[in-house]
Amino acid sequence: MSFTPRWYQTEGIEAGVKFLTESRGQNGLMIEPTGSGKSLMIAGIITKLGAPTLVFQPSKEILAQNAAKYRSYGFGCGIYSASAGEKRMADVTFATIGSVVRKQHLLERFRYVIVDECHLVRPDGGQYEEVLGNMGVPVLGLTATPYRLHSGSEELPNGSWVNYSTLKFLTRTRPRVFDKVVHYVQNRVLFDEGYLAKLQYYSVKVINRNALQRNSTGADYTDESLRQQYAQNDMPGKVVKVVRRLFEIGRKNCLVFTRFTEEARYVVSQIPGAAIVTAETPQKERDRVIRGFRDGWIKCVCNVGILTTGFDYPQLEAVVMARPTMSLALWYQIVGRGIRPHPDKEHTMIVDMGGNLEQFGKVEDLTLSDQGGWHIHGADGRILTGVPFGDKPRLRTA
Repeated sequence: MSFTPRWYQTEGIEAGVKFLTESRGQNGLMIEPTGSGKSLMIAGIITKLGAPTLVFQPSKEILAQNAAKYRSYGFGCGIYSASAGEKRMADVTFATIGSVVRKQHLLERFRYVIVDECHLVRPDGGQYEEVLGNMGVPVLGLTATPYRLHSGSEELPNGSWVNYSTLKFLTRTRPRVFDKVVHYVQNRVLFDEGYLAKLQYYSVKVINRNALQRNSTGADYTDESLRQQYAQNDMPGKVVKVVRRLFEIGRKNCLVFTRFTEEARYVVSQIPGAAIVTAETPQKERDRVIRGFRDGWIKCVCNVGILTTGFDYPQLEAVVMARPTMSLALWYQIVGRGIRPHPDKEHTMIVDMGGNLEQFGKVEDLTLSDQGGWHIHGADGRILTGVPFGDKPRLRTA
């Protein structure tokens, strides 16, 4: 089938092609909100380039989505990914980085590289740095969340140490992989124009975030402090009540994000028609659960860090964020599971049980700005990137 891009997709395709064909030693960055149609834009860019192009994805699920979209327009492509069960190179190839890092002789044909979900690329080494450095061709990255959480520590005058974290824009890290923003579209624009589903947020206060302790990196909360808060405030029991209430008011399905496997198991044990997906879930069982959820005979899926990206289900009616996070990217990606519109739903309900709505705000209100360098702003204009936030000082140890 043919495709007719939306206005912002046309802009993105043209900007991506222009950058790749005119690149002079820099890597480009396209910032496209969740649900904006990155797969279509990738297909459009490849088609207009008309030259051998390699597309990297972080998982087999996103690879399958991008390759299927490309093939649906009548184009052929190869897939090179052990996790996807296929290893075949073509002039247009969708691949996972781990499958080619030791097969770099196979990459000599490619003139361009596109990296989807490029915020996952480490700026300080790793497989991407090795492969992209050896290929030496123009690189274009796409992401909805153009920032990474960096951690550090600093010695205070009294000899104690303070841990801190800073959310850094991808083009402002040192070292960095991506140098220049070549296209972006604001979240609010796509919501206002009806391209994304309406979201209704509900905040359920369960835990005291101020009582949580940051881990040694300063980038997340310790399991110990979380479990203590969960036990004191019966987090699992309250998640069950929230899910039951969602079904009582007519929600047809619900996707729950938890921090711990035992918490997810408890919820599943109390909710008829629920299932669990974790990193330990065998692939066949994971596929069965996701298929059942899409088909409607599984009403609730509790997952532990699995379905945050690459899971597109426009009929999704409710998302429960049953955990706190220090990661704006994770908050955005989880809310983004419910961001796609569908004729059978008026809106998606987002229930936050971890204080994340207060911390980061609504994803519709996240705004990109290039004033004195690229930044992300919240609803009140507060800058969320480039600003350190820290932990209580800790005594120095030998």
